[in-house]
Amino acid sequence: MDRLLELLACPACSGTLTTTWSCRDCGKQFEIADGIPNLRIPGDQRTEIVRGFYERTPFPGYPPRDSLHALRARAGRSEFARLMDQAIPGDARIVEMGCGTGQMCLYLQRADRIVIGADLTRASLRLGAAAARRFGIDRVQFVETDLRQPGLKADAFDVVYSSGVLHHTPDPRAAFGHLVRLARPGGMIVLGVYNAFARLPLRLRRLAARLTGFRVIPFDPVLRDRTHETARHDAWLRDQYQHPEEHRHTLAEVQGWFAENGVRYLRAYPSAVLGEEPGELFARAADNWRPESWLAQLEWMRTLGHEGGLFFTIGQRA
Repeated sequence: MDRLLELLACPACSGTLTTTWSCRDCGKQFEIADGIPNLRIPGDQRTEIVRGFYERTPFPGYPPRDSLHALRARAGRSEFARLMDQAIPGDARIVEMGCGTGQMCLYLQRADRIVIGADLTRASLRLGAAAARRFGIDRVQFVETDLRQPGLKADAFDVVYSSGVLHHTPDPRAAFGHLVRLARPGGMIVLGVYNAFARLPLRLRRLAARLTGFRVIPFDPVLRDRTHETARHDAWLRDQYQHPEEHRHTLAEVQGWFAENGVRYLRAYPSAVLGEEPGELFARAADNWRPESWLAQLEWMRTLGHEGGLFFTIGQRA
């Protein structure tokens, strides 16, 4: 418990928290329910709309009769998840900001790693915490908090991971600045956002869906695979096609955020170097030539567009 608690902080003053969930510095008391502390300061109206959206349909959800073996097998089919797991040391302190229902947190909790899963939405966190209990995982702590005023210790994490989150915030560029502060000097930052090019196929599918009142959504393999899992089918439909806040970004734009916040760019996933095979996720790419990266992003329309067009940018805090 102490090792988990030392990675959390008072969202009001950044003070140290006690085992009774009060702040030693300002005295503020926080509630805890279902093993999940509420360290969230209410956000602006747009943030609260997004929070309410996910309270109604937690994302991504768990299949019926799920198990730890099945979860790891599912995650292991993702090359990116395997590369993440291989790159992270066995004793790392990891935070996933915007963890949703917590699958990646549970997958990455191996060896002596400590994982904090943080999210705005308690309904999602409850599903993650319940799965952790079922699977017998005790070195994951789920926390209800907001990136703008996080209940997380600054400069504390070896790996800061956020996937599919910043593009749903009112100001993704500013949100990234808050994210960076969580990493220790030399810590790794892994950021997943929608790519402006790779998102185009889904935007066309969304247009067709809107024209038919969402009765027809053509060429979506995820919806097709979840036909018999109503909750997960509906969660994907709402998240991808009916979200109240969405932004899309180019690699150059995200590299600009990295430079502004003292983060050394290492690579993109998929690679922005044409023909480069994935290897060490935390190693520097062979090149960083902007014309080549534009061509790679056009290719991502084909390779990423069949799902949601999400790409990752990896960097290291100075």
